[in-house]
Amino acid sequence: MIRWLIVTLLALILISGLRPWLEKIGLGKLPGDFRFTLFGREFFLPITTTLIISMLASVLAKWL
Repeated sequence: MIRWLIVTLLALILISGLRPWLEKIGLGKLPGDFRFTLFGREFFLPITTTLIISMLASVLAKWL
């Protein structure tokens, strides 16, 4: 369980950093990705995108 939590946290950090590139290919604007502004700063929580990328990484790991 702790491994999935760490993987999800790392995926969130990675996706947040790659957000401009991911938006060009359609990820980051999915129905479960939350974007909100608080105190003049924009926050982005790509929950659905993280799940999709985690599933793809899991499938790739099983093949390798």
